[in-house]
Amino acid sequence: MSLEQKIMEQMKDAMKSKNESGLRSLRAIKAEIIKAKTEPGAGGEVSAEKEIAMLQKMVKQRRDSLEIYQQQNREELAQKEQEEIAVIEQFLPAQLSPEELKAELQTIIAQTGASSPADMGKVMGVASKHFAGRAEGKAISAAVKELLAK
Repeated sequence: MSLEQKIMEQMKDAMKSKNESGLRSLRAIKAEIIKAKTEPGAGGEVSAEKEIAMLQKMVKQRRDSLEIYQQQNREELAQKEQEEIAVIEQFLPAQLSPEELKAELQTIIAQTGASSPADMGKVMGVASKHFAGRAEGKAISAAVKELLAK
């Protein structure tokens, strides 16, 4: 079942149960899928990789907003963002723990032959593709810096 079909099924359930926050989040995901399908060159299809990247972008946007709302003591808006993040994350692959991330990064560092912080670009290029959807860019970057600093 494609992401769009899963979204449609959950939208029906959210409407029946009158789940406003879930419905709001699902509609936002559906809008992004439609936007991606109608982009020039998309051909009316969205690849699984593009779906994951799109969902990650949506989560990142909401986390940034959440941070701003918390700084400004706007708890009602922060709560909405947290609810939307929870719904969107249901469709993302399970996130790696920091320990799992570092273990896999050590393998990538060994494969690329990186030995100093100057080689971070080489490692990040491979790691970003390898961890797509399973870890955030900030977490990957911080772990690579830490491992290459040793």
